Amino acid sequence: MTFLIAAAGTGGHVYPGLSVGEGLLDLGVAREEILYVGGDRLEASVYPGQGFRFLQVELTGLKRSLTLENLRLPGVVARARSRIAEEIRAAGIRVVLGMGGYVTVPTALAARRTGAVFYNAEQNAEAGLANRLTARWAKRSFVSFPDTGGLPKGDWVGNPVRRMFWGFDRASLRPTALERFELDDRVPVVGVFGGSLGAGVINEAVAATLAGWEGPPVQVLHLTGERHLGTVSSRPSATSVTWRRLGFEERMDLFYAVSDLVIARAGGAVAEITATATPSILVPGQFGSGGHQAGNARFLERSGAAVVIAEEDLSGLAALLARLLEDPGRRASMSTAATGISKPDAARTIATVMIEAAR
Repeated sequence: MTFLIAAAGTGGHVYPGLSVGEGLLDLGVAREEILYVGGDRLEASVYPGQGFRFLQVELTGLKRSLTLENLRLPGVVARARSRIAEEIRAAGIRVVLGMGGYVTVPTALAARRTGAVFYNAEQNAEAGLANRLTARWAKRSFVSFPDTGGLPKGDWVGNPVRRMFWGFDRASLRPTALERFELDDRVPVVGVFGGSLGAGVINEAVAATLAGWEGPPVQVLHLTGERHLGTVSSRPSATSVTWRRLGFEERMDLFYAVSDLVIARAGGAVAEITATATPSILVPGQFGSGGHQAGNARFLERSGAAVVIAEEDLSGLAALLARLLEDPGRRASMSTAATGISKPDAARTIATVMIEAAR
């Protein structure tokens, strides 16, 4: 075994990590040469489900409030470091990649202890604490934005997106997408999602917007998150609205192919938004380290690819949405701008560096 990828927690870490693994496979690396490391959350099902070997370790993060739980952190990190180092030696791993988040710290320490080459990758415009700490040991830090806060020497390669987006072709996918979601190609489609688990504040704002909708006819494809579907599915809408509600959609390439505009959080999905050249209204989440979603959103807005609306201003969503739907020229320019900042080949770029380091 040659490569180790550490990614855990939310889809914003897990799916870019999976994408790098797909990049390694695409460049000829055997699946059995790749080991993933994480905890007991999303990663524990995603990586084994894709046929990769997975090492599960105990993880916990630094709490930002004063709490006795933080006293456990050094011990948890030390145990995880030892377990990962043991696996690196036993498997003969030569190259290690940390995708940020809690698991990156013990992984970087394990790589340092064993002499394996270590890289880290940051998905957001403001680097998280783990990547800021481990950058000192990284041979290179890969970043998703040209001026990533906290990693001034990072290499801008983009945020890895899944294989389905590498050669994204909206025109060829759209007929299948229209059929899958039972939508009409003559009426604009607005896609809505709030990350892999959904976002209640976006769901509520969209429901309120559609209940009192006075704009042009519109179709809305709304990924509510499974836990929110029951609540959102019972909400009424105006007669000029076709509203399709799903808890989750695996074929996100078809979601983007059918969407003329998306309303979304500004986490890791901004890489998919730019890779698919989809105009967007971004609603940054008020959580995470360093206000990272706000930084992500600002970059797309400055580039002309998105319009940003704060959570506290969502009462104005209906007016903003109507303006964009009535201005196809503006949406076309946003699409062009998104293409200009997209880096859909990030996974293979990182995988190529890892392969060269292993030689």
